[in-house]
Amino acid sequence: MRFLTEFRQPALAEALAERIRRWSGPPVSLMEVCGTHTVAIFRHGLRGLLPPQVRLLSGPGCPVCVTPNREIDKAIALASNPGVILATFGDMMKVPGSYSSLAEAKASGADVRVAYSPMEAVEIAQGNPKKAVVFFGVGFETTAPTTAASLLEAKRLGLRNFFFLSAHKLVPPALMALLEAGEVRIDGLICPGHVSTIIGSRPYEFIPRDYAIPCVISGFEPVDILQAIAMLLDMRAEGKAEVAIQYRRAVRPQGNPQALETMAGAFQVGGAEWRGLGPIPQSGLHLRDGMEAFAAERHLEMKIRPPREAVACRCGEVLRGLINPPECSIFGTGCTPEHPVGPCMVSTEGTCAAWFLYKPGG
Repeated sequence: MRFLTEFRQPALAEALAERIRRWSGPPVSLMEVCGTHTVAIFRHGLRGLLPPQVRLLSGPGCPVCVTPNREIDKAIALASNPGVILATFGDMMKVPGSYSSLAEAKASGADVRVAYSPMEAVEIAQGNPKKAVVFFGVGFETTAPTTAASLLEAKRLGLRNFFFLSAHKLVPPALMALLEAGEVRIDGLICPGHVSTIIGSRPYEFIPRDYAIPCVISGFEPVDILQAIAMLLDMRAEGKAEVAIQYRRAVRPQGNPQALETMAGAFQVGGAEWRGLGPIPQSGLHLRDGMEAFAAERHLEMKIRPPREAVACRCGEVLRGLINPPECSIFGTGCTPEHPVGPCMVSTEGTCAAWFLYKPGG
């Protein structure tokens, strides 16, 4: 299978691992930004191939995990309206909000449906003209173009019962907030391949320029990730800080102009709140001028109580790379994939879920 088996060759992976093990510089901490990278690293046992002086940290790159309770509460409040059908991606169903989850709302009678694409929500609206259909959009630049396309299609169709609740977020501003906070030492960033297929490599250029930290945009197979780590170590050894593309089979410096144009047709950039990171300027996608007719918060009744957090949950610190999941007192005991307390244990890309499923003894 092209673009898959060649990036899983054991001999090539071992050669790269050996190259990494020859690292003779000071200890380094490399952050994999993307949750898909986190899961791939655990699934393929890559941490075990690294020398002790090369440490991997997991970052804020899981869109479900960084969605704060306030936004989940809004979705649940909208779904509780008897005239509303709420559609969203499956990962969001079990994520706890302040008082319940969408799955619990559905069990209580709310019409909550899993949509495999935003366009499916448009089709639900077409088939249910007497209902208000809300799509709860979650994700980074990876999924935002398809949501934007669905909104533009709803506009073309003249749908008046299709609405949108946005939890879409942008990765580069979150990385800036993380680096600016300076809470954790980061010597290199493994940047998200999927996001970068849309935005390219240029939006990360502030990282080496302003923080002297090298970045490598990586694919998701074991050889991809090991090569990205080796490239970061090479740059550290040479005293260089640049943005490099390992995932060249999918990423171009300029990104995907058509996808970016589609996003711009439906969204404008504004502030957003992130779990663990708080409010970050210019890090969210909101409906642009002329698209207000689709704003669920403007047109539909929504009563929400003040948000609250589970006291023992340390997902916010996990997302900032401050702790590993086992350092949370409820990890694997009070919080498991079957009974999650925080989103990092719910999402298939969540760091806690990856540690629980793949770490020996987890």
